[in-house]
Amino acid sequence: MLPHVTILQDTDFVAGALLLVDKPKGWTSFDVVNKVRGLLKRKYNLKNIKVGHSGTLDPMATGLLLICTGRWTRELHGLQGFDKQYLGQITLGLSTDTYDAEGRVVSTRPVPEMAVSAFDALLAAFKGNILQHPPAYSAIKKDGKPLYALARAGKEVITTARPVVVYDIQVIGYVSPILEVAIHCGSGFYVRSLAHDLGERLGCGAHLSALTRTAIGTYRLADAFTMDDLMEGLLGA
Repeated sequence: MLPHVTILQDTDFVAGALLLVDKPKGWTSFDVVNKVRGLLKRKYNLKNIKVGHSGTLDPMATGLLLICTGRWTRELHGLQGFDKQYLGQITLGLSTDTYDAEGRVVSTRPVPEMAVSAFDALLAAFKGNILQHPPAYSAIKKDGKPLYALARAGKEVITTARPVVVYDIQVIGYVSPILEVAIHCGSGFYVRSLAHDLGERLGCGAHLSALTRTAIGTYRLADAFTMDDLMEGLLGA
């Protein structure tokens, strides 16, 4: 594991560094990269500096994003395979085409009465080594084009099930229609697909209404810098 930055002012970002960043809701992962690059260009009075990220988060999601700078951008590929942990909010009774809150509503159905304990048995089917269909609106490429581009163009997208691993899913709470879960999974797992598939098993539909990534490997969200931290620490130094 690469050491991550703990003190912004004492770090040589041009030589290379690993930043843990808490991505805000509504920002794309590229937005964060672009912002960090702009801050570093101003800090060092550079025309450009290499900055990249590992492990994309959807704009709706918040939480841990790994950012490498300088020569350490060469290490990004090695950071991609780590397991991940999330806190997710699944809203039952409403399905969307993207499987999350940003999509177009495709169905609304009554939510069955359920005790919180009933979800443990349902979620057990999603643990272990399983096959999962990724969402049609995803960055997975087909014939060189991301699936979301094909879906937005109105083309039918049929995804292929892929092997993924889920180490654990714990129910944090349930107040109908909202289920809160903690997930520990391998790389490539889509929490959006979990929400969708759970809703279909229940017969009422569901979508992912909130998501926070809390860990990537041994890197923790608790150690991440907010965007305000970065702006103050990099330009105020």
